[in-house]
Formats: sequence, structure tokens, C-alpha cells
Amino acid sequence: MSSQREPDCLFCKIIEGQIPGDIVKKTDRITAFRDISPQAPTHILVIPNTHVASVSETSEDQVFSDVLGAARDIAREQNLSDYRLVVNNGAGAGQSVFHLHFHLLAGRPFSWPPG
Repeated sequence: MSSQREPDCLFCKIIEGQIPGDIVKKTDRITAFRDISPQAPTHILVIPNTHVASVSETSEDQVFSDVLGAARDIAREQNLSDYRLVVNNGAGAGQSVFHLHFHLLAGRPFSWPPG
């Protein structure tokens, strides 16, 4: 995986340390940090370190494996047994930052269907 970043991307700037973030985990492939507007007591964003705008815009399955594996590991490290993973694809689905990110949410009951 390359280390390409988009200069105007908020999440790329967090990865690079240009904007502070409450980092939970960082590896050479992913960065995870607490959401600044949490929707649950635990709300962590897990992102690939390479800029990928959305689910639809990557053909690298390794990106998904890296992010999902990291979300699982973070849930274990945080002692979360019940949690929800959410990914939005496109503005109509609620994506507001166009850098692929998974929301790891926990600490309250969730209803179904969401949205």
C-alpha cells in the first residue's frame, strides 16, 4: 500500500500530525482516533493511512482487511463485547469526510434498523 495523502483531507492531516487527534492506535497501515462529535460513549474512527475516498473508490481488499482487523483489535483492547461498526459511502449515506473511515461505536444500546 502506498503512503499517498491528499493535502486538503482532514483525516490525512490527522495521520500526518498536522491536526491533533485523540489517537487510540496507529500502525504503518491504519490510524484510529476518537470522534470529536461522539454518537456513543465509545466512538472511534478507524481509517487507512493511505487516502481512499470511500468504499466505492478502492479496489485493494487489503485496505478493508487492515481497517476491519484494527477495529476488532481495538474493540478487544477496549474490552468491548458489544459494538457496532458503521461505514458510510457517499454524501447521501451520511459520509461527510471523504477519506474511508469505519465508526466503532459502543457503550449504549443500538436500535435496528439504523438511520
